[in-house]
Amino acid sequence: MARDPNIPDAFDVYTVVVLRRPADAPDLPDEELEALQAGHLAYRAELGRSGMVVVNGPFDEQSDPSYRGMSIYACDAAEAARLSDGDPSVMAGRLTYDAMEWWVRAGSLGFPLTDRPVGHRRSMPDQ
Repeated sequence: MARDPNIPDAFDVYTVVVLRRPADAPDLPDEELEALQAGHLAYRAELGRSGMVVVNGPFDEQSDPSYRGMSIYACDAAEAARLSDGDPSVMAGRLTYDAMEWWVRAGSLGFPLTDRPVGHRRSMPDQ
């Protein structure tokens, strides 16, 4: 069978973590929420400084308000999950996450603010 011309010959595979607000997130006083948000932002910033997170940020105007933000990691999904478990907002139950691989056409995405490799190249197996 001929290869589908709509499928790229190669992909760059990235690790993505999508943060969500769970339906059962605990209600906290405003002062605790502010401190938790500050800790969350500091933790994410440190992951960026260490090179583990390449890019991240919040969502806005999304169709599902439980989706809060996304990060692209410079590691595999298991390590990204381990690191996400250390986020103060995840530890407090205010956020949860989904870690996954994201396959995009090879060479279609770049990260000019990092000096280390992000993702890895894969080919689609022949069917």
